[in-house]
Amino acid sequence: MAFKKLLTKRMEFSASHRYWNPGWSEERNKEVFGKASGPHGHGHNYTLEITVEGEVDKETGMIINLYQLKVIMKEVLNDFDHKYLNEDNPHFKELIPTTENIAAVMWDIFYEKLGSNPSCKLYRVRLYETDELYVDYRRVEQ
Repeated sequence: MAFKKLLTKRMEFSASHRYWNPGWSEERNKEVFGKASGPHGHGHNYTLEITVEGEVDKETGMIINLYQLKVIMKEVLNDFDHKYLNEDNPHFKELIPTTENIAAVMWDIFYEKLGSNPSCKLYRVRLYETDELYVDYRRVEQ
C-alpha cells in the first residue's frame, strides 16, 4: 500500500471584508448577509494552512524546503494581510470575499506558484475564518 506524504505549513494574517452583491438592493444584501453586509465591513484574524504532497527527497529528507514554502506563503499573503479585501485585493473587485471565495483564490495562486516545483504539488488550502469555521479546497484525484 502506498501512502501519501503530506506537509502542512500554517500562517496567520488579518484582513477585513464586506459581503455585498452590487446587483442586489440594500434590503436584499441585508437579508442574505446580515451584519456582514455593513458598509464599513468587518475583520478577522485568519489562519491559513497550505498542504503539499510529494515524495521525500532521499538527499534532503524533505518534500519541500520549509523556508521556500514560507517565502511563497509570505509573498502571497502580502496581497491579503491587513487589507480591506473588497478594495485592496484585485481578485475581489467583482467577487464577494467570502471565506469560500478567499480560499478558492488562494488555491489558484498557490497552485500556480508551486507548479514550477517538481518535488511537490498543492494538495489542500485550509482557511480558518474563526476557530469554529474553516473552508477546505483540496485536490481530488480523478
